[in-house]
Amino acid sequence: MSAIIESAMERAQSATAPQPGPVTVRLLRDDAADRARWDAFVQACPQATFFHRAGWQRVIEGAFGHRTWFYLAEQDGVIRGVLPLAQIKSRLFGHSLIALPFCVYGGVAADSDAARRQLDDAALALARNLGVGHLEYRNYSPAHPGEPAWQGKDLYVTFRKAIAADDEANLNAIPRKQRAMVRKGIKCGLAGEVDDNVERFFTAYAHSVHRLGTPVFPKNYFALLKEVFGDDCEVRVIVREREIVAGVLSFFFRDEVLPYYGGGMPVAREVAGNDFMYWNLMQAAAARGCRLFDFGRSKRGTGAFDFKKNWGFEAQPLPYEYHLVGAAAIPDVNPLNPKYQLFIRVWQKMPLALANVLGPFIVKDLG
Repeated sequence: MSAIIESAMERAQSATAPQPGPVTVRLLRDDAADRARWDAFVQACPQATFFHRAGWQRVIEGAFGHRTWFYLAEQDGVIRGVLPLAQIKSRLFGHSLIALPFCVYGGVAADSDAARRQLDDAALALARNLGVGHLEYRNYSPAHPGEPAWQGKDLYVTFRKAIAADDEANLNAIPRKQRAMVRKGIKCGLAGEVDDNVERFFTAYAHSVHRLGTPVFPKNYFALLKEVFGDDCEVRVIVREREIVAGVLSFFFRDEVLPYYGGGMPVAREVAGNDFMYWNLMQAAAARGCRLFDFGRSKRGTGAFDFKKNWGFEAQPLPYEYHLVGAAAIPDVNPLNPKYQLFIRVWQKMPLALANVLGPFIVKDLG
């Protein structure tokens, strides 16, 4: 009898308990308190990444002039999901709404299905209102499996691997041939230095992308990344005595380190500068408490893909999703597209100074 009474009491309490309110969606406000709440959710949400942080709104608008919409879903005054979006409208590369351009991860980060659905609905409504060709989510894990409206393509992978607190263990985990390259850099007397500005890093980066035939990002973009993300954005330069060899700009998030932009001077090939650079970063990150090294996104069939595999990292497919709005097919804006090969060859022959002037006007629309 007591069990029956207890059950009846529980039902009565449930009936009188306040029910959760509806999930509503609004835009992130331009004030420090709202941004702090957003970032606190991102820090705690397992689906969120460094590229969901509120600071990307200021970076994308300030460095490239693109319009952004940073949506958040709330329930009873509590953030339940976020979706940062930016528009790229280009005569050369099309019209798109992306979560998030210039970022390797993105899409919805939410802790409830209701919040995810509401944010999806807001993004699709905005995409149709803007008349974009497509809406793109740069997911780290599938968001709409089995839904035909969301298409994908097998192009990008990411490379992530656990690291230990011990340098010797991390060095021994690198395959033998690649480990030999790291040791070469050590024997050549290379050293890592952390800068509070992007000047030396940009020199190495600009030389590197020019050799690859890729337009350079503007220097103020990197400066803004450092300004906005502070200690979570590190600028590391590899030197031999006073000579710049290579440089890498990295992000820190939770217990992860992500070397995001990097490049080397011509001398880097002779002294294994890039190999030493990533090892030096791994050492510093492990000492800082990081336990995961994220080598970042690469395209299949590229030198970057092979380089990361040589470090013993396994490729993990990135299930980016595309919802076609005005376009008839998924876009193919990447250097492997044959129609861009002539452009790449011309760019490689262009004087570096001219490439550094023209590059930012092109790269801002590549996203």
